[in-house]
Amino acid sequence: MKRATRIAGALAAAAVLAGTLSACGSGSDGGSGGGPEQVTFWGSWSGDQAKQLQKQAEAFNAAQDEYEVKYVGQELVEEKLLTSLASGSVPDVVLWDRYNTPLYVPKNALAPLDEYLEADGVDTTQFYEQAMGELVVEGETYGLPLLVDNRSLFYNEDLLKEAGVEPPTDWDALRSAAEATTERDGGKLGVAGFALDDPGLFNIWLKQAGGQMFSDDGTSTAFNSPEGLEVLEFWQSLLDAGVYEPGFGEGVDSFAEGKLALKYDGPWALTALDEAEVNYGIVQPPVGPDGDQGAGMGGFGLVIPQGAENPDGAWEFMKWWTTEPANGVDFAKISGWIPANIEAANDPYFTKDDRYQAFIETMEYAEVRSNIPGASDVEGKALIPALERFLGGEIDAQEALDEAQELGDRLLADNAQ
Repeated sequence: MKRATRIAGALAAAAVLAGTLSACGSGSDGGSGGGPEQVTFWGSWSGDQAKQLQKQAEAFNAAQDEYEVKYVGQELVEEKLLTSLASGSVPDVVLWDRYNTPLYVPKNALAPLDEYLEADGVDTTQFYEQAMGELVVEGETYGLPLLVDNRSLFYNEDLLKEAGVEPPTDWDALRSAAEATTERDGGKLGVAGFALDDPGLFNIWLKQAGGQMFSDDGTSTAFNSPEGLEVLEFWQSLLDAGVYEPGFGEGVDSFAEGKLALKYDGPWALTALDEAEVNYGIVQPPVGPDGDQGAGMGGFGLVIPQGAENPDGAWEFMKWWTTEPANGVDFAKISGWIPANIEAANDPYFTKDDRYQAFIETMEYAEVRSNIPGASDVEGKALIPALERFLGGEIDAQEALDEAQELGDRLLADNAQ
């Protein structure tokens, strides 16, 4: 029995749009006169990652005979979704950056799923709480968490052994290890001790320093603080020690080539590194000066757009992948990603594999980014550009924080109106 009509108001447009969505590739029977119903699956992944998604879709297709899922890669998938909503050609299910949920729910882009959850008795506590929370807006649920990640510290075992240092567990040890493993030839950096190339990770450094990005009431930024300054002063000490130079290794994977000793990275890097001739290990992020832990939880979910022609098929695919732990583990085996399902993430495939141990341990305290209105703009338009200028030597630490605070507070005020 079809259940799309049970989603009150959310998918009311589906019947009206049914005759106009052929461009999306969906259909009640896919035009085959009785074959499995077609389910169109969008996402931004391409190349080998797209093949991973299609392989998982094929596993679902083989597990039942009512639906057939096909993955269709899209650049800038969120923007493309808005365009498709305007034209009436929406996909059935989307691989979704959970962080975008509160931005797109007000645009009427996503369908609430609470009636599906209730009808099938899906217990949302089976997912990491913060990952699930990113898909809930004003008490309504708009998706299921699929994958989680965090940035843990990768290290080149051979380079650290040659330098006589252990994997670092705090900032001081990180600087010492980076300095000890850095190699120069005639002044030219040959092996970088640490990759200080992603200012977007400032928020996890700030947590390690004991600071916070925003005020408790969410009305202003809070990173222009003694803790924020401490982060940038530590970054400056790494640059002054010569362990990294902006642009080093650009266009190549320096870590895989043995030209980088330490870096922050996520589980998505495992598949490629295992194919490279590099001995590596992974530990939790080093703690800050006062022992504070800090890590960010990111990752993807699955959502159903408003007006999807085959929401029932989309839901069955989502439920199969996210609520059956074995299916999440199977995808990890072909992709390296960690499931958002807690039982799946604690499967022996992860817990008995040294590569994953640090990620699973870090997941216990990793935190998602703020969902207050304007938070993403503060990072993308104010903070990160200022930090890039700082790392490039154009401005000093305090100037970077001052500039970012001034613009960031304006952006928060604009979004609050």
